[in-house]
Order: sequence, then C-alpha cells, then structure tokens
Amino acid sequence: MTDRPVVRPRDKGDVPDDPLSRLRHSASHVMADAVRHLRPDAKVAIGPSIETGFYYDFDTQPFEPEDIARIEAEMAKIVAADLPFVRTVISRDEALALFESRGETYKVEIVRSIPAGEDISLFQHGDFIDLCRGPHVERTGAIKAFKVLSFAGAYWRGDERNAQLQRVYGTAFGSEAELKEHLARIEEAKRRDHRILGKQLDLFSMDDLVGPGFVLWHPKGATLRLQIEDLIRRENQRRGYEVVYTPHVAREQLLETSGHLAHYKENLFGGMELDGQRFLVKPMNCPFHVDIYRSDLRSYRDLPIRFSELGTVYRFERSGALHGLLRVRGLTQDDGHLFVTEDQIRDEMGACVNFALDMLKAFGFEDFSLCLATRPESFLGEQATWDRAEADLHKVLEATGRAFTVDKGGGAFYGPKIDLKIRDALGREWQCSTFQLDFQLPERFKLEYVASDGQRKQPVMIHRALLGSIERFVAILIEQHAGAFPMWLAPIHARVLSVSEKAEGYAREVAAHLKAEGLRVEADVSPEKLGAKVRKAQLEKIPYMLVVGEKDMAARVVSPRTREGQQLPATSVEELARRLVTESATPKIGGAP
Repeated sequence: MTDRPVVRPRDKGDVPDDPLSRLRHSASHVMADAVRHLRPDAKVAIGPSIETGFYYDFDTQPFEPEDIARIEAEMAKIVAADLPFVRTVISRDEALALFESRGETYKVEIVRSIPAGEDISLFQHGDFIDLCRGPHVERTGAIKAFKVLSFAGAYWRGDERNAQLQRVYGTAFGSEAELKEHLARIEEAKRRDHRILGKQLDLFSMDDLVGPGFVLWHPKGATLRLQIEDLIRRENQRRGYEVVYTPHVAREQLLETSGHLAHYKENLFGGMELDGQRFLVKPMNCPFHVDIYRSDLRSYRDLPIRFSELGTVYRFERSGALHGLLRVRGLTQDDGHLFVTEDQIRDEMGACVNFALDMLKAFGFEDFSLCLATRPESFLGEQATWDRAEADLHKVLEATGRAFTVDKGGGAFYGPKIDLKIRDALGREWQCSTFQLDFQLPERFKLEYVASDGQRKQPVMIHRALLGSIERFVAILIEQHAGAFPMWLAPIHARVLSVSEKAEGYAREVAAHLKAEGLRVEADVSPEKLGAKVRKAQLEKIPYMLVVGEKDMAARVVSPRTREGQQLPATSVEELARRLVTESATPKIGGAP
C-alpha cells in the first residue's frame, strides 16, 4: 500500500481530536476486532465514537447478555497485546478489492459511494482493518478503562427498509475511577428512566393498537400535565399573550405557502381527500397563527401581537428514532408567535428569554446555557436587516447577565435565533426553549401592518417555545425528580391509609375533607396490612401518607408520614389541610408582565 496525502471521512465522519475522543475512537476498533474474533462471520458496518462512548454495528445474530463479558475479555487480550494503530492511504480500487476479498459487504457499499479517483484512509491494528480517518492512540495498550454497555438493533443507514444490524455500545475513559463514576451515572439514569417510572407511577402508556409514537395519558399523567399547562396559560395571559385555537388539519395549500410542503415533506403525517381537495395533518402551529394575523388589517398601534397555543401537532418520525416521551409522533407545543416591528425585536426577544428563564426556574432548573445562532451563508432578506437583528439579540443576551456562546452561521435561512439549554440532575443538557426570528413567513404570506406614516410595512415574526414539546418536557421532569415531584406537580398530594376496618369510614372522611380544600387525595381502605400500603404509596412516590387508626379516629387527628420515611407528629385534619394547601400552591413567577 502506498502512502498518499488524501483522507476523507466515510463511515465515521469527523472525530474530535481530543484525548478522550481519540481514546474512545480507538476502543471502538478494539471492540469490533473482539467481536470478529468471537464471530468470524460477522460483517462490520459503522462504528463512531459518540458523546458518552462509542458503538459498532454488525450484521450477525442477536447478542445475548452473557456476550458482554465475552467481548470484554477478548478486548482485554487485544489491549494486553499492545498492538500499534497503523494508518495507510490507498486508492478507491484498492479499497474495493481489499474489502471484497474480506467479505465486508457494508464496507464495499461505503467505498463504492466514494467518487472515483479519491484516495481512502485505513487504520489497522493486528489483522483488523477499517475505513477510518482517525485519529487514534498510538497503541492498543493505551486503552486502560473500558466497558461494553449494551446491545440494540439498528437499521443499516438508519433506514427501516434496510437490513437490521446488531449494535454494540461501549465506553472508555482515561482511568478506572472515571469509568466507575460514569457507570454509576448510567445506573442512576436507569433508576430515573421516564419510561420505567411512567409505568410504575401510572402516568402514561403507548400501545401498538393505537400506533407507535402516540401517547395515552392516564389520569395521573394528565393531572401532572394539567399543572404544567395551567402555569403556562396563566403566565401567557399575565404577559400579554392572546390564546388561540387552530384545527388539526388544513388544506395542502396552507403548507405549500408556508414552505413546509417543500422543506418538511418527509415529516408530514398522513393526508386525506375531502371534497376533491387534499388535506394534511398539521406539523406546525405557525402557519395557522400567521393566517389568524392576516385575517384583518393591522396597525402599528396593534403591534406587538402575541398569540399562544398549546397546540398538538403530528410529525412522522422513523420508528427507530422513537423514544418514550422524548421522541414521539404526536406532540403538544407550548407555542407562542409574536408579530412585531423591527424596532420591537430587542424588547420582545428579551421578554421571551426572561419568560423562559422564569418558567424553567419554577420547575427547579437553575443551570442554563444560552447560544446565539447567526446568519448562514444562504439567507433570506437584506444583510443590513440581519445585522441589526443580530445586534439586537446580542444585546438581549448581554442583558441576561449570563455567559453565552455564538454559533456563527448556525441560524436558519429565515432568521437568527437564541437557544436556551438546561442541565438536569445528572448533568445532561436539554434544549427546551428557543426564540427564532423569521423574515420568511411574513414574506410568504404577504403580511402587512399600517405604519405611523400610513405606509404598508411587513412585520417580523418571532417563534417562541418556552418548554418545547410538553411530552418531552414531562420526560425531562420525571427524570429530573426521579418521579418524586414537588408537591405542586404531584398527581396525588396525599393518600389516607386505614390501619383497620374500623377506621375505614374515618379514612374516607379525612380524604373528603382534604379534597374539599382543593387537594388531590386518595383513600386506601383495602384489607392489606399497613406496611404493604405504605410500601405501595412509597413506590408511587406520593408525598404524604396519612395513617389513621382507631386512636386517630377518637382524637380526630391523622399521623402524617413523608415519602422519604419521616414520621411527623399527629395533627388535626384542619391543620394538615392548611399545611398541604400552602405546600401545593403553584409557584409564583417573577418577571414583569
């Protein structure tokens, strides 16, 4: 093989050249080599390093749980051999001949997608060779702390029409201590998994009879969701938003005018013919809000106009991408759309960012990061307009007093935007809030307002999401609190537990009194023993268990116990009601309306 100064990433893409990424990239090759040792007939597909580790896809029989230990043992042998990673560059024809001779059909397909005449970079250790640009550590012996994590199915090239491959996930760190810390975080993430807790707490379900990606909200999950939505509605109204409602379907022409038919076609969900016209299920709320704006001639005195809607939209996500509440096909957006003059951009965007910060703090988040995404190479509108808008957004971010980054060229072609991310209890980042300036939709729909000089001008549109998808935000909340929601969000505030049959009537009486005070309370008067009732309530993470026996009934008191196991002094029902009403109050949110 001759050395040529050409390298193109193919199956891995660009790999960050930092020590940890280099280590994990190298460990992924060692893992693939180990699998080939154990399963010589396995065909290798792709295997990139990712944020928390790496994976490799193989065309082979499904793996079993005991294969984890086997792969790790084989990896340890390769690491102990301290083999060098050797880079070579060959021609496309040489690469085709090489991988055809080795029976690596997926590599052959990748090589054939490379234009003729281009050279290809390979990395080899021992007898394992793969298409790769690198970089790698010098030798396999540098990989000290690694772990095979799990197996999953994955379609070749992410397309369910292609063969289903077997994916092996792993991770690697610079030290055993770092690896152990990471594994502990994984275990904690499993404990907080919203899919498991959603079932345990009876919040929601999904069923193939309804269809993948569509959520069935059970009464307790619906109660949790209602608390979130009520807070959004209250604060929207307080801050000058007008509530609108829009239909779930529309004529195809609406989405053609908005551009969604052309640019979002693969995600459009369903369609139907009615009265000789084609209708589509809505993927976004914004075109509908635009149509409300254009239903009347607006004056500069009317602006800013702020519309809000908790609108459910439908988007076709590939089945392999669906993931609990985090990625669904039917989702409710806490959408806000503002129609403003150019002079109002700074104030309105600033109010949107502060609104989001206030809301997220109410849900217990304190760690935020902000980013300004600026004009891409291809953009709509005048550069001078973009320059003014970006300067305004820069000032908005400076006014928050928080550090922020700038993603140069990261804006959409129709306007710059501000993204706000939160960091949860496990240190994971989630993007919920986004604020997008849009010069395109007002142009597409020919929106106008009458300016102070009597001339017709085009407004600017702001797309505003505070929490994003309600479904996704509920998933984040479940995992943030491990299902133990603060009182105001808890689907059930308290459960009254009867000690014996004689106390059943009093248990129901206590529950009725607390319900009359607006509290969400249940009574468990089942014949089970008290210990079993307590354990059940704790598993359901109910904030308070109110034990009542014959002595409590005689004294007209209850004996409260917290879900953390703290036994509180016996108290009257009236005093307990006052306490729980205070604790369960919806948080007051700061910020000017």
